[in-house]
Amino acid sequence: KGDYIIELLSEGKNIALVSDAGLPCISDPGEEIVKEAIKNNIDIIPIPGACAFVNSLIVSGISTTEFSFYGFLPLNKKNRKEKLLQIMKEQKTVILYEAPHKLLKTLEDILENIGDVQGCLVRELTKIHEQKIYGTISELINLSPEPKGEYVIVLDLNTNENSEDVDFSKMSLEEHYNFYEKLGLDKKEIIKQIAKDRNVNKNEIYQSFIQKK
Repeated sequence: KGDYIIELLSEGKNIALVSDAGLPCISDPGEEIVKEAIKNNIDIIPIPGACAFVNSLIVSGISTTEFSFYGFLPLNKKNRKEKLLQIMKEQKTVILYEAPHKLLKTLEDILENIGDVQGCLVRELTKIHEQKIYGTISELINLSPEPKGEYVIVLDLNTNENSEDVDFSKMSLEEHYNFYEKLGLDKKEIIKQIAKDRNVNKNEIYQSFIQKK
């Protein structure tokens, strides 16, 4: 109904954008309306309200100095793997959202791809069943109650020693390839990541492997 809403706004009407859970536009399709409003020179006035990821960060006991908010992980297996690889390299607090029926799988993916880092699970903030669970990812997997309500996952990657500290320039292409192969990436994903790490075109990396064969 975006076009209809913009039409009403253009006629001079005032419209409030609300969300049935959380803060409008944060992991919420309301951002599309905001983008269209800006294109049409319509003024947007924010009103402070409940924001799950900020409040979860506050109660997590994990550093608030720097943090990255990733929202929901992609559902597509390939895109999900790439996003987890990106998170693995972070050296700050990381915050995710997750639905109850996907919580356990996501925690298992974090354990497999990022490691048994310290974290905090938060659910139902400001409601009667509000709950905070603290521990390593493996502990959170075992301690998690029957998943109900939307979850916020806060990860402590501030002392992360993953691949961000790896000097790829000192690796051969084979060593670089093996590094990502051990993380479970397929050949296409590995070549793409190597090209990104070395700041070259992925076709150049692909040709290098062909020539070596």
